[in-house]
Amino acid sequence: MHPLGNVEPMRAIVYSETGPSSVLRLVEREVPTPGPGELRVRLSRAGVNPTDWKARAGGTYAALPYDEITPGQDGAGVVDAVGEGVLGFGVGDRVWVLLAQHGRAHGTAAEHVVVPAEKAVHLPVGASFDLGAALGVPAITAHRALTSGDVDRLEPGALAGRTVLVAGGAGAVGNAAIQLARWAGATVISTVSSDEKAALAIAAGAHQTVNYRVGDAVAEVKALAPDGVDLVVEVAPAVNNDLDREVLRVHGTVAIYANNGGDEMTLPLRATFSKNLRYQFVLLYTLAPELLRTAAEDVAAAVEAGALRVGDEVGVPLHHYPLEQAGAAHDAVEQGAVGKVLIDLD
Repeated sequence: MHPLGNVEPMRAIVYSETGPSSVLRLVEREVPTPGPGELRVRLSRAGVNPTDWKARAGGTYAALPYDEITPGQDGAGVVDAVGEGVLGFGVGDRVWVLLAQHGRAHGTAAEHVVVPAEKAVHLPVGASFDLGAALGVPAITAHRALTSGDVDRLEPGALAGRTVLVAGGAGAVGNAAIQLARWAGATVISTVSSDEKAALAIAAGAHQTVNYRVGDAVAEVKALAPDGVDLVVEVAPAVNNDLDREVLRVHGTVAIYANNGGDEMTLPLRATFSKNLRYQFVLLYTLAPELLRTAAEDVAAAVEAGALRVGDEVGVPLHHYPLEQAGAAHDAVEQGAVGKVLIDLD
């Protein structure tokens, strides 16, 4: 193992009870040591996702599985220690991490994080830590949704000739889905709720947008995709299922990754099975390891190609918070901040 050159404590955000963002505390803790198969990352940025505040608020755990939890699944930084048996990574490597807090107490809202080596991915020199910290949950979720139909990998041409409908294209997953679908060659339509969000979806690469609050969204999507949509990336199935069924082609797929707009959905059986539709539900925490691995590989390739980016120019405004304002960062995500909320750790 290659240890860090000092033993100064690190700053971290923790909580020991569920509740509002005020349960988050800034503390100093010993810098963790990676065990066999693990590596340690000195983080520059941490991403904040809805899953972080939902877990903290009590929506994930019946009881806290650890005495103290550091939230945060996503982050980016530099490897500064490598555990026994780790191959392919060395001290000084730039990486992004995914699902860092899944199955363990401490995630990325800290200056250092230890993760299994398979949860770290090399970050190209030309890619910023802002981008690296924004990839994990949104990009891997988007990849799984896009590969829920008749392709299992994304690369240029993989979705050529197909039309993808992205519900909520201004959201983090929606934006990643648009960028990845365009990279893979799809025609992309996105439903949005305002002109401002339409502009964000177009910046991400959507060919057309439909404001579902104005006019007949089904008719507008059908006009844009007269042969039917091949795949829907769906964030709000309870309210959108009728639209999805109407616009999908025979043998089309709905990939559902969230429950915005309601926890239950009903569907007319005959109208649904008459189209031979496929429904794929997506949750990263129970995703098979090989699917996580291939998703990370494809996302990394898109980043390397410059096809997956963040910033205003691609419809992802960035919102930076210092570590001591992690509670405000959580609140911003909970209140629907458009773009990507990041915690600065350098």
